Parts: sequence; structure tokens; C-alpha cells
Amino acid sequence: MKLQKLKRFAAASLCAVMVVGSMSACSSSETSTTTDGAQTQTETATQTTSSTDTAESTETKTLSPDEYPEVTFMAIDFNAGLSNSGDKGEETLQMIKDYTQTNLQIQWVQNDVLEEKATLALADPKTMPMIMTFGGSVTGTVVSAARQGAFVDLTPYLSDSTKYPNLSQQNADVAKSLTVDGKQIGVYRARVIGRYGLSYRADWAEKLGLGVPETVDDVYNMLYAFTYEDPDGNGVDDTIGMEMTSYTGVFDIIQTWFGVGNGWAEVDGNLVPVFEQEEYLEALNWIKKCYDDGLMPSDWATRPTDSWSNGCKNGENGVYIDVLDGGRRVWDYFVTNEVPSVVNPDEYASMNLVGTINGKTLATSGYNGFFTLSASTCDTEEKIEAALSFLDKMNDEEMLVLCDNGIEGYNYTLDENGYIVKVEDSDNLKANYQGLNQLVAYIPSTEASTTAEKTERQILEAQVKEENEQYAVFNPALPYLVNSETYSSDGANLEQIITSARTQYICGEIDEAGLRAAWQSALDQGYQKIIDEVNEQYHAQ
Repeated sequence: MKLQKLKRFAAASLCAVMVVGSMSACSSSETSTTTDGAQTQTETATQTTSSTDTAESTETKTLSPDEYPEVTFMAIDFNAGLSNSGDKGEETLQMIKDYTQTNLQIQWVQNDVLEEKATLALADPKTMPMIMTFGGSVTGTVVSAARQGAFVDLTPYLSDSTKYPNLSQQNADVAKSLTVDGKQIGVYRARVIGRYGLSYRADWAEKLGLGVPETVDDVYNMLYAFTYEDPDGNGVDDTIGMEMTSYTGVFDIIQTWFGVGNGWAEVDGNLVPVFEQEEYLEALNWIKKCYDDGLMPSDWATRPTDSWSNGCKNGENGVYIDVLDGGRRVWDYFVTNEVPSVVNPDEYASMNLVGTINGKTLATSGYNGFFTLSASTCDTEEKIEAALSFLDKMNDEEMLVLCDNGIEGYNYTLDENGYIVKVEDSDNLKANYQGLNQLVAYIPSTEASTTAEKTERQILEAQVKEENEQYAVFNPALPYLVNSETYSSDGANLEQIITSARTQYICGEIDEAGLRAAWQSALDQGYQKIIDEVNEQYHAQ
């Protein structure tokens, strides 16, 4: 197991910590550590492609600590100053330095002031760390800074699989979201692409003789049966097929089943917003029929989003269309609370997880946050290579395990099957590694191959998410929307016109003429200009 190599680094790192003593990567009042917040547990329960084998074949010569190149790093702190702290904090950080052969200097920045700190750094390029972290997606501020030359163009580097065996495996569709004027300005922090799908009460379906839905007709028939054919067998008309609240992302998923794009689509050689696709109205009419036929709660538009999934948990609903980990958590609830199956009361109720309908599902953006290399401080090829090499090595198996689980023997042990077992009182001991996952891009894998033992529910979730990736529909306009001035200034308000009209149409508050009038209003108020700006870039590439 390659983790043996990490043990050797651990021993060397302990000696180094004893020598350098108080040398810490966090030297200012901003010093703290980033949190486990950005890489959530639900997001890390997928995609287990190993990045280790390729990395091992490209190992370079071992440097002595005084030969390590310096890499400065602005990272997000979600832990109120307690990241990478505690009795083993320095030792853990030294293990990272020794593994990556980098003199790493981290400037931890509280998440709520990250934008302010980044803006100040951009205003004074000499103060910019070599690697900067940005949360969320690309903003107008980042685009403006990129056009002024603030960041290194990573395009010619990230295809080098010899130097960067992990980063070179980035998803091309996701990477497009980080391009400004054709230049890739950052390394994305990966999230599961195939996260969306349909989950349903498997015991209800078995009781009613329903198979796994594959088409929209299958889904409609399941919703109808779950509403009107007494799936729980209590003789009371108290079930409604589909779980639904005021969260309308469900409709975005359903739309892809009809061939609708993810926000935008390519039609006849141009990029258009999905409301201009013929399939969009077809999808809305199907959703409206489900509403008119009572297959979703009549008051869904006013139900608070924090009640999402409660309908399935309490037996009101049987179909949950959203993230697959949400469906799996409903299943976990049944097991934890010993909710009996309607087929066999000696077993627990269960959910089945389905990735695609009609061979399609919605893709996530594939990332949340990104790293940039500052042109002012990565001003030589050697510095660029040092920064990228660090980011690449942080995706190796050893670093994924360390940053997500801590030190073997202190934070966890391995059982006889090689699974991670957290030590007793592990929550109180995690200060040494908490937040260090904010240094990881999670490319090509969002989790290490060495993990805690998974339940059958988690295994199914991971399998379906992985299968989803090849069918997930991306937004082809993302790399162009970030460069659209009109979208940056007016996009959110214009999108609200479209989504509000969709809700009103489904609920029967407006007819098709009213729906089309809303589309035209959005176009007249600036959406047409966005379309023009997007396609100007699209055809110029």
C-alpha cells in the first residue's frame, strides 16, 4: 500500500518539526485554517478513480528541506482560526511539506472576508500569494483581473501528464468554466458531476409491481400509482407521488429528460437559453400535467426549502428528484429509525437510486471554488512549476488520506480489510488536519481509495453517480457567460423572470401566451444582448 510511503514521511516530518520548532505556515493574524466546509461529506462519497499509480511513476529526486521551493498559498478558513492546529498541527503540516517537497507558507483567510482580502491582493500585485483561492464560481471581478494579466494562463501547462499526472486529468467541460478570453485562469476544486437523479421508495414500488423507471412515461406512471393506489397499504388517501417544495431545481433535472439543455443548449450552430428550445415547453407541459393531476403537493410553491426530503421521510411522498446523496440520506433515515417496509415489516423501508431517465440527467457545474496562480509572484517558469507541482501532488492518495482523515495511529487506524476506523474521541483530535482539504483540488478523484467502510447504500450512491457522469448534461455557455458584461450585471434578474414564469405556468396562473410574453420581456430587457455576447465569443473560438 502506498500509504507506507506516507509513514516514512511522517517519521521524517516529526524530526523536522522538532528541529524547526515554531516555524509555522500561519504567521499573521489571519492565520487559521480552512475547514472541512467546502468539501462536504455528501460530496466526497463518490468517484474513486485512483490518482496514485500515475503519480508514483513520475516521482522526482528527493530534496533536502532547505532545497524545497517556497510556495505561498491563500486558503479559505472555515474553522474560525482552528484549522491545522492542536498538538499535531505542525507535524501534519510538515508531512505535507515533505511529501510535496515544498516550503509551504499558508495564509488562512476567514471565509466571510475572503472576497475583501482577494480584492486587496489584486489591487497590489506584489502582495499576491503565489496560489490564491476563490470560492464559488468565476465572478466579474475575477474576469476583470484576468484581463489585466493578474493570473498565469494555465492552458499550456495542464496538458502535461508527465509533470502533472493528476491535474492533466481535469474534466474538459468543467475546465471551460474557468476560461477568460480562451485562457484557463484557474484549477477548479472538483465536485461530483453526476450527482443528480431520481430516488424512489423501493418497497412501495415492489408492493405495486412497478419496475425501475427508465422513461418519462414510467416516471409518470410511478407518480400516479404512488398517489392513487395506496402504496403504503393503510387504506387512507394520504400519499402524493412526488416530493416538492419551493426549490425548483427539480424542474431543471426533469427538463433534461426531454432533451432540454442545462441552462443553455446548442441549437442549429448557436447557443441559446433553454426557454428557446421546443423541448422546454414539452417538459413544462409534462410537469404541469403532474401538478394538475395531483401528483405533487398543490402548495409546493409555498413549502419552505428546509422541509425538503421530509415528505419522503414521513411517508407522504415516494419520489425524490434531486441529489442522489439526498435520496440515500432518506434511506439512511429509514434504517436509523427502523421504519418498516410495506412489503416485509421485518425489513426496513428502502429507496432505490436512479441516475438517468431517457438516458439524461443534469450535470452539476463540476466544481466549487478554484485556485489561481498569481502572475506577479509566479513570475518565473520555476515558480509556476513549483506551484502546479504542489497542487498536483496534493491529489495523490497519501495527501487525500492525510487531509481528509489525519495521521494514522493518531486520528485513525486501519482495520484488517484496510478500511479507515476513526479513533475514539476523533472529533476532538481533528484540529491537526481540519481545513487542510482546502489545499486540495480533488482532481481526478473526489476521494481517496482508502476510506471508511461503506454501507450498501453508500456503495450504490457512488456507483450511480459514477455511471451518471457520461450522461450528465453540461451548460455549454458557461465559459462565455463569465465573459458577458450584460450577464454579469443583469443576468440574475433576467433569469428570475424566466423561472418565475415557469412556476406560474405550471401552477396555472398564466397560460402559454403569458409564458411566451415573459420570455419576450426577458429578451427585451437584456437577455437578447446576452445571447449576442455569448455567440460572438462562441463563433470566434
